[in-house]
Order: sequence, then C-alpha cells, then structure tokens
Amino acid sequence: MPGATAIAAAVEDAVAQAAVTLRPDVLSALRRAYDSEPSARGRAVLGQLLENAEIAARDRVPLCQDTGTVWVWVELGADECAPVGLQAEIDRAVARAYSDNGLRMSVVRDALFDRGNTGDNTPAFLDVTLRRGSGATVHVMLKGGGSDNASVVAMLDPSAGADGVVEIVERTVEAKASGACPPLIVGVGVGGTFDSVAKLAKRALLLPLDERSLDPRVRAFEERLLGVVNATGVGPAGLGGVTTALGVRVISAPCHIAALPAAVNLGCCAMRSVTLEVV
Repeated sequence: MPGATAIAAAVEDAVAQAAVTLRPDVLSALRRAYDSEPSARGRAVLGQLLENAEIAARDRVPLCQDTGTVWVWVELGADECAPVGLQAEIDRAVARAYSDNGLRMSVVRDALFDRGNTGDNTPAFLDVTLRRGSGATVHVMLKGGGSDNASVVAMLDPSAGADGVVEIVERTVEAKASGACPPLIVGVGVGGTFDSVAKLAKRALLLPLDERSLDPRVRAFEERLLGVVNATGVGPAGLGGVTTALGVRVISAPCHIAALPAAVNLGCCAMRSVTLEVV
C-alpha cells in the first residue's frame, strides 16, 4: 500500500523533473509547429522555445523563471486506505524540491490578508480522488501565474450549447492569450458544477497532445476549437502567426438540467507536468 511518504517522494521527483523538462508530447508539438509556422516572427519564437527547452534539460535549469504553484492530483486506488498526513508530507517534499533545485518561491500566505511569501512554495494544492484498483497515480503540474490568471469559468445557459462553449474559448484566447505565453495548450472543462468545472479544465491539460480521444464527438470538438483558437492570429509570444495553441483538450461531465458550466484553463508554452505510478 502506498503511504504518504512514498507518494510525497514521487511528488518531489516530479517537481524536479517538471521544472527543467518539457513533456515529450509538447516538445514534439513545438517541433511540428516550427516546421509549419508561416510567420517569420512566430517561427523565430518557436525556435527560441526549442533552444530554451534544450538548454534547460541539458543544464538542469528551469524552463521558466516562474516555477509556479504545485498542483498535485493523487488518484488513489479504491483498494487502498487514504494515507494519513498526506498534505503535510507533500508540503515537506515540495519545500525540499524547491530549495534543492533553486526554484523560485511563488506562494503567499493568504491571498487577501497576508501577501507575504511563505518562503518554501507551500502549501501544495492537493486533490485526492479514487480510481479502480490498487496503488496511486500521482500527477504533478507546475502552473505559472500568467497562464492561470488568463483562465475563465462561465456558467452558461443550456441553450448556449456547443456554440456558447466555443465563444467562451475564443473570447478568452483573444483577450488573454498574449499574457499567458503562447503557444498554448488549452484545457476546456464542460459540465459538473461551479466548483468542479475548473478542475475538469485543469485535468484536460494533462491529456497528451499525441493521443486523441476515442470518442469521435470529442475529437471533432477539439479540432473545431483548435481551428478557432489558431484563427485568432495571436501566434507565438503574441507576435502573430497560426500557432496560438499547440492543442486543445476537452473533458465533459454530467451537470444539472438548468446548467452548462464551462471553464478554460490555459497552459503556457512551458507546459510542465509529470505523472508517476506509486505501488
């Protein structure tokens, strides 16, 4: 049974890895975009991002100076017992990882009443859910402030339908993409409730860009959204071009008959996430 110490050790390893290496699917998507981007300025930006990724991985230095907040999603096997003291163990692991790897501390004690830095990038933002089987799947994402600030939750009327979701995504990208360091990965959540739809969008960012949904309806909607996003012309670094996003991923869920919650969570060009299995 994976205990809190084992899960925290996985988090510590994941933070160190994610800070300095792009996900392989994102790196491959950047290379494809570099080959196909017609804008000279956009192509130059993509070339710099590829060079930056190479330097970061080779020299073990951060991909971005904003080393982000730490989001940890633990999918715990339903055959297991919830580990005691998990939040505290993960916080200690995050503090060690940020100190040992020279990463910027970016968490304040209280958003409203105490904007002093905690000094160790804790607390981590932890979600625990259940899945079938045993062991634990540990997802770790380092999320920069620029991309999270550009994200949106909207409570639409059901009559808005798919077109309404497309409009929310398009408006979000047009208004906020430049400040979120494009080219982006766009996570879209639809359904659930006000408090859960944003998590759907964030989890969508974990879906690999080189693996498509088995549901043809989802594939078609993602392709539609990607076309709309890239037609905005925001382009790499907001300097124009056809590569505003490397991909769009969508997760939908049940919801109330009178609701259509939608959320857009933008992932920046330094898309830093790692998934590890703990047995």
